[in-house]
Amino acid sequence: QVQLVESGGGLVQAGGSLRLSCAASGTIVRINSMGWYRQAPGKQRELVANITSAGSPNYADSVKGRFTISRDSAKNTVYLQMNSLKPEDTAVYYCNAFIVELLRGHFEVWGQGTLVTVSS
Repeated sequence: QVQLVESGGGLVQAGGSLRLSCAASGTIVRINSMGWYRQAPGKQRELVANITSAGSPNYADSVKGRFTISRDSAKNTVYLQMNSLKPEDTAVYYCNAFIVELLRGHFEVWGQGTLVTVSS
């Protein structure tokens, strides 16, 4: 069974930095895109950034210039470097991936979420 395990969330002051990691494990044939979403209290889940298998990133306007997404395909891991954090970045961050799995074929998988809290 394929799973995504996130790490790196926590509490940081405004202007600070955090780095999130998400590692995929299981009988993976190939990982297509990987990305990060977030959900703040009372709000819908939104895309933060994603990255294709070729390494092309895509960012939400609200994080452009502050966040950087990267991936290590050899480790089936995606990272989100978050700089110049703002209180409005406070949310649960979820890792997402589109995976080709040995028995199930193509499907989408989500991590359990990691909380990022930015204090003012």
